[in-house]
Amino acid sequence: MRWFPLLLLALLLPASAAQAQLSGAQLSGLRARVVVEGDTIHLGDLFEDAENGSRALGPAPMPGRRITVEMPQLLAIARTYGVAWRPFSAEERVVIERPGRPLPREEWFEPLRNALIALGMDPDAEVDIPGFAAPMVPPDSLPRVTVEQPSLDENRFAATIAVEADGMPALRLRVAGRVSATVPVAVATRRMSLGEVVKASDVRVQRVRVERSRPGLADDAVLVVGQQLRRPIGEGMPFAVRDLGAPVLIEKNSTVVMVVESNGLTLTAQGRAMADAPRGGIVSVMNLSSRQIVEAQAISPGRVRVGPPPPNQR
Repeated sequence: MRWFPLLLLALLLPASAAQAQLSGAQLSGLRARVVVEGDTIHLGDLFEDAENGSRALGPAPMPGRRITVEMPQLLAIARTYGVAWRPFSAEERVVIERPGRPLPREEWFEPLRNALIALGMDPDAEVDIPGFAAPMVPPDSLPRVTVEQPSLDENRFAATIAVEADGMPALRLRVAGRVSATVPVAVATRRMSLGEVVKASDVRVQRVRVERSRPGLADDAVLVVGQQLRRPIGEGMPFAVRDLGAPVLIEKNSTVVMVVESNGLTLTAQGRAMADAPRGGIVSVMNLSSRQIVEAQAISPGRVRVGPPPPNQR
């Protein structure tokens, strides 16, 4: 390489000789690691005490990236701009970094989503972009995001995401992926045990891909709240309609008051429920005095009505 003889000479000469060869100038130091805030690299970013350190050398790395200036490049730059510097080894280099932050998902995803909706995508569809990494922008910038040339073919899409921000060149990122239809599903917000009655805070409705759903799942909190679980359910699991039922008002083998209403008279007797029953449910009850089994309707906790309901409740 052309720089090798000069490097060898610089390494062999004593410091005083090297300084004399550089017209007696004080040697500049090398900055091993540099963080630049702007979009331009200056001479002073590489060399300490450079007389014309404000001299622009070229573009800085993109936000969040780094570049390495190796010794041959440093030597060429020093000679070109008259910097009194000599390398002490072939391993000398300068690493230039530029701070950045990833563009938040909502800032690039929402414009893309709106562009796809304008092309006919279902607003509730799920958008999947495999392998996409959010672009980096300067930390304090206010990026402007636009979507160019979007296309949608059934469940496949493509588009170009253009990102502009002060202090960096415009970025254009080509993205492609697929859209998937979704359906609402009611899921548990906590682990619940057999027999618990579902409260409003126990359920949330979220959308899942159609292929991840199955028939018989509750799709609305109204179908779940107030119902009693017929089997346990884990947090985040969907509620199946067949695993829900009206809360048990009368428990099997419990003692109940049997109420008979006729001609304005109300008669009561003790009985034993032969099965569970929800409010308004029909249950077989054994009269504890006569041992006769009759059909009764659960009307309140521990209370059943034998016979037809009063006219005003029919």
